[in-house]
Amino acid sequence: MAGPADLARQLLELAAADELAARTLSDAAGISDAIVGFHAQQSVEKALKAVLASHEIEFPFTHDLDGLMELCKTNGIDMPSELDGVDRLTPYGVRWRYGTGMPSGLDRYEALGWAASAVDWARSVQRRVPEAPPGTANAAPEA
Repeated sequence: MAGPADLARQLLELAAADELAARTLSDAAGISDAIVGFHAQQSVEKALKAVLASHEIEFPFTHDLDGLMELCKTNGIDMPSELDGVDRLTPYGVRWRYGTGMPSGLDRYEALGWAASAVDWARSVQRRVPEAPPGTANAAPEA
């Protein structure tokens, strides 16, 4: 099983991949706000979970960005002001992804900014986490 530092690194890699997907797809013809919003939301969600894992804080299997941010705050983790309002991406994580209402009016620039800020913040936290000892087994995250 992966230790907290390994899990945090894995989640950060996934967050960066979703941020890149959102950025790449945002200018592609025919790509809906729902798709861009989904990848932006996933990026922020995984970045938040990476920060929680790096602090050895257990987190629920959830797409609720506000709940994850509240978990950070209640555990003494300061949230960057660049993520103010990011909880508006939460519906893109599941509800709209499965066709239960279509989103409208996603500010793609703002969504991409939140994703990039979340990944940058999680990276800064990662730099403060010690490396896993050699020979430590890596396991895939359940995020």
